[in-house]
Order: sequence, then structure tokens, then C-alpha cells
Amino acid sequence: MAAYGYYYRWKSFSDDEDRPEKPRRFGLTEMRSPDYTLMGNHALQDILESMDQFVDGLKFSGGAHSLMPNTFIKEITDLAHRHNVYVSTGDWAEHLLRKGPSSFKQYVEECKNLGFDTIELNAGSLKLPEEALLRFIRLVKSSGLKAKPQFAVKFDRSEIPVAGDRAFGAYIAPVHHSLEIVEDVDLLIRRAERCLEAGADMIMIDADDLCKYADVMRTDMIAKIIGRLGLEKTMFESSNSRTSEWFIKRYGPKVNLFVDHSDVMNLECLRGHSLGKNNKSVLGSSYFLM
Repeated sequence: MAAYGYYYRWKSFSDDEDRPEKPRRFGLTEMRSPDYTLMGNHALQDILESMDQFVDGLKFSGGAHSLMPNTFIKEITDLAHRHNVYVSTGDWAEHLLRKGPSSFKQYVEECKNLGFDTIELNAGSLKLPEEALLRFIRLVKSSGLKAKPQFAVKFDRSEIPVAGDRAFGAYIAPVHHSLEIVEDVDLLIRRAERCLEAGADMIMIDADDLCKYADVMRTDMIAKIIGRLGLEKTMFESSNSRTSEWFIKRYGPKVNLFVDHSDVMNLECLRGHSLGKNNKSVLGSSYFLM
């Protein structure tokens, strides 16, 4: 009597499936580092050894790398590079500005020496004039690293240009900051476009204002951002699996998402379903054959 058996074949990436092999230009999965302590990098190693083909980038969130010895950081970046995963600094550059005008350049040089590939610039936290942010992007690019500005849709009202001053690159006279916060997706897009013109590689969109919860997604604003900037140049922060599922269903597997390390496999299963335009089932692809 013949024995019944099952076999599984891991997903094969191709241009006619959901997205190509690494290194990819779209359909990126950037994950939050699982290791915020000095206890060792075994958790990260386990993740990369089991599913590195699904992980494109690793981000040190919350300035975690500032608490770690340089030797330990270098071990992590080297580990990521062995698995063809880029490493991003996450939010931290704003803390360097207190040390003087040359501190950012020193920060970029140190990040490069430690093996970082991307420097993230949180425009909301930096509180810099637009031209200063563009200079930072050019400095990062001239050092051979990638620059990824992060934007939110909420601004201090004093940052909103008056009518007639919204032209590309228009000079905006400085005014005193107020305490009134307003939403302006057009200003977000205009500033993001200027950053891309200055050489930024990707625009990170903050989840808190637009896409933190799947049942209150700001669908109109998300559509406007993607329509103007393009899927390839935008990355959205996904706070949970329901949010990830919304993005994949709405924009297909080629959308770039930043997720927690615990959501990587779930996100890849969603991408494998090809829930975008064609609504293909995972059983009809090479992701999972039985």
C-alpha cells in the first residue's frame, strides 16, 4: 500500500509572482530589531536563519544602538549583511543636534563605520527648517549611505505655508511655533518630494496618524501619498497584522511595510496570497504545494 506523504516547497520569487528575489526595490519588509538589550543576538540570528529571504531590512528602533557597545552593534550589522539584509538606524539623529553643527557629520561617519546602511531622519522630531533637512540628506548620500526621511501628516500650524507659498522650493519665512496641531497631507507630500529630489531613497510614513488601526485607516490620504510618490518610494509603518492585511489587499504584495519582527512570517503569507488585483490564492502559487 502506497504511503501518503506531503511535501512543502518554499516560495520561489520571480517577477511574475508577487515580487523578485533580494535585493528588491519594492515589496520590502523592514522589521524592528527584536534585541533591545545586551543579552546577545541569538533571537535575531534565529529569525534570519529561518526566514532571511523574507526580510529586506532591520531597524534599530528607539535609539537602541546608542545603548550598545560598538563591538556588539558591529556583530549585529555583520550578521544582517551575511543574510543580505540592510540595517537602518531608526530615530536618533535628533539627539545629536544638541552637540553642535558638526555632530551630525560625525554621527554619519560613525554609523558607516559600524555597518549601518540607512540613516533615518524623523522630520517631526528633528524640527529643522526644510533646507537644513535637505542638507542632511545630501550629507548622508555623499557618505555612501541611504537616507530615509520619516514624515507624519500632522504639523504645527506655524509650519503650514500661507496661501501662495506652496510652490516647489518656495522660501517660507520663519515664524514662532504654536501649540495648534493640524493635518496637511499636501505639505507632507511636497516636503517628501523635495527630499526625493535631494537624493532620499525612501520616505517612511508614520503609522500613528494614518494607519495604526485597520478599522480607522485614512484611506484617502494614503491613496494620495502613494499616487504622488509611488509605491516604490514609500514605506508604511504597520502596527499589527490587520493593518498589514489591509495594505496587501488594497495595494498588493509590492507595497513596502515596516513591521515588528514577530509579524514577518504572517506578512509574507499575506504577500504570498497575492491579494491585490488578481486575488490569487496561495494554493495557486509556488509558495506552498501539497
